[in-house]
Amino acid sequence: AEGLNLCTSGSATSCEECLLIHPKCAWCSKEDFGSTKSITSRCDFLQNLIANGCAGAIENPSSSISVVQNVPLSSKGSGQSHLDVTQITPQKVALNLRPGDQTSFRVQVRQVEDYPVDLYYLMDLSLSMNDDLDNIRNLGTKLAEEMRKLTSNFRLGFGSFVDKNISPFSYTAPRYQNNPCIGYKLFPSCVPSFGFRHLLSLTDKVDRFNEEVRKQKVSRNRDAPEGGFDAILQAAVCKEKIGWRKEASHLLVFTTDDVPHIALDGKLGGLVQPHDGQCHLNEANEYSASSQLDYPSLALLGEKLAENNIHLIFAVTKSHYILYKNFTSLIPGTTVEILHKDSKNIIELIVKAYNSIRSKVELTVWDSPEDIGLTFTATCQDGLSYPGLRKCGDLKIGDTVSFEVAVEARSCPAEDTAHTFTIKPAGFRDTLEVAVTYSCLCGCTGRAAPASGKCSGNGTYACGLCQCDPGYLGARCECEEGASGELHHALCREAEGKPLCSGRGECSCNQCLCYESEFGNIYGPFCECDDFSCARYKGVLCSGHGECHCGECKCHAGYIGDNCNCSTEMDSCVSSDGQMCSGRGACVCGKCQCTEPGAFGETCEKCPTCPGVCSTKRDCIECKLFNSGRLADNQTCQKHCKDEIITTVDVLETDDSNAILCAYPVNNCVMKFTYLELPSGKSNLTVLKEPACSSAPSAVTIVLAVIGSVVLIGIILLALWKLLVTIHDRREFDRFQSERSRARYEMASNPLYRKPISTHNVEFTFNKLNKSYNGTVD
Repeated sequence: AEGLNLCTSGSATSCEECLLIHPKCAWCSKEDFGSTKSITSRCDFLQNLIANGCAGAIENPSSSISVVQNVPLSSKGSGQSHLDVTQITPQKVALNLRPGDQTSFRVQVRQVEDYPVDLYYLMDLSLSMNDDLDNIRNLGTKLAEEMRKLTSNFRLGFGSFVDKNISPFSYTAPRYQNNPCIGYKLFPSCVPSFGFRHLLSLTDKVDRFNEEVRKQKVSRNRDAPEGGFDAILQAAVCKEKIGWRKEASHLLVFTTDDVPHIALDGKLGGLVQPHDGQCHLNEANEYSASSQLDYPSLALLGEKLAENNIHLIFAVTKSHYILYKNFTSLIPGTTVEILHKDSKNIIELIVKAYNSIRSKVELTVWDSPEDIGLTFTATCQDGLSYPGLRKCGDLKIGDTVSFEVAVEARSCPAEDTAHTFTIKPAGFRDTLEVAVTYSCLCGCTGRAAPASGKCSGNGTYACGLCQCDPGYLGARCECEEGASGELHHALCREAEGKPLCSGRGECSCNQCLCYESEFGNIYGPFCECDDFSCARYKGVLCSGHGECHCGECKCHAGYIGDNCNCSTEMDSCVSSDGQMCSGRGACVCGKCQCTEPGAFGETCEKCPTCPGVCSTKRDCIECKLFNSGRLADNQTCQKHCKDEIITTVDVLETDDSNAILCAYPVNNCVMKFTYLELPSGKSNLTVLKEPACSSAPSAVTIVLAVIGSVVLIGIILLALWKLLVTIHDRREFDRFQSERSRARYEMASNPLYRKPISTHNVEFTFNKLNKSYNGTVD
């Protein structure tokens, strides 16, 4: 076997442990298998055990299959003996599985022609379905006519539902007990609400269906959702009262114009007990547990419908189609069709749904054990295989499809454990029963010999090994535990605390017996050494340039390093010009490591940004184009310039930002070229065909140019002088104007002007006629 050997690396200590590692692992029960110096693993691939001399004593059980019952498929369904109709083959299979060893068998399914049909019509009788009730009063006759085109054995039944007659789902006030429509102007009279009422058992007398429908009246509930799931469950599990036949295809048509209540909605009305999935129809054929049990869950519905092989057809209005379409993905064998608001298309709908059901086959699995893995591959009518698919569609009546079922046991259960699971097409009564046993014990285990002389009388010999009794140890149970036993074990440890024989061998009393390994040899007094645990380079042990000895690479001449990947040769680092790494790097382990920024190549010979690169490329241009220069010798030129691609052009383009422009003088002219490194490692040199030369100017031109320059400079200086003078004069004039405006004033405000009239105030006191006067004289 290539790569890691899972069998030997698993360190199995018994035959049963070996079988669990991998389905390709086998066990050698031969007594004298292996050598005395090392332990050859008894658990290995079959071819390895045979090569090591264990032919004839190998335990290698495999999974097997046997078909117990295989009745051929029927071609027609209706006849005198309906129970003999077979739509799946085989019917019973027995498997014996070894863990991990996958086995498979083929299942065939056929939808037979003219198969009996039982159809139970379950109708929503809430107030919004009143117009629908009028349109189905003659449904039985018309539906029977259409269905007899598909089967000669057709029966029809009828039931109705509204919702739980408790608050808040229905009107429960005393005034509404007999007529919940009181006060409702559009429809003032209706019957009390009810959960589910079975009205007509399945019968081939379709007139009775019409009679029952004509008797029905609608009711009224309070909230929008209906209690239809209660009715579906009762119609599925009350087999005797409904009248489902074992030999018929079961169709349950569910018509409604609103959404359903589901599990946990009942808590709003105080119903905390989950639905028990049992039949609760009383003598009046009414659902008696409506006010005691919660609504059923989708999982419970799916389980009970599948148990009773019932195809559920949701006939719902367009506004609720998406919701019920989602339900079909959670309930196997269920279809959904759009019902007109007045149910006028109900017959067309039922026929379409029936044809849809009969056009597909889907396998379901019941009671599959947790330790069993199942994989399906469908082969449908197109003859193609579809891995992972367990259903086929677009079938016609009478078509046969097949499924490859691969079975694998993931583990071994307790001894003598057997399991049984069932495979059945959804909605079919036919089943395939699969019985599973497990192959987890080796045959040599049953031939165990207690107190065998092969085990020194101190153990049981089984499958080539000794299982020592308590107190004894060793390959042949030859050593006794205790002080001496511990001493023997101590001699098998490299140091205290380390595992026995480094975990890579067995201690036989006082000596390590090393295991054999597919990777190489394990050796040493404590099995501490091997020749495969050294450092690797690119996955190669010691880089292929050394030998592995006890975890260390011993390098061949010319190589050094922990993994011998470093060559001491330096010839490969010499560049074409004879320099070591072109003078731009260092030779490390036989390879150049460039140190000059921008340098690259095997010998760092490429360096677009290095100083002097233009002169290096110039030599190649001169020798290749003009056969001149220091490399003019043809052999030298070819050697040094083998990676240069030279192209000549009339006009040199310098738009490329990655290209480097170079130039050098040639006979009073300039030769220009660009240099670009290509991803391939070569250099692209673009060179002008002819050097760029310029003619010498005439003396007259020079004189005129000098005179013109002098005159021009004079004019510029004169203009500049004139500009400065003008600016200065304007500043002086502006200053004069400013001072002049400040000097102007009016006479009224002249500070030197004095009025000709002045006024003085004199205070005096005089006495006239003994009267005193104070006053002022002007």
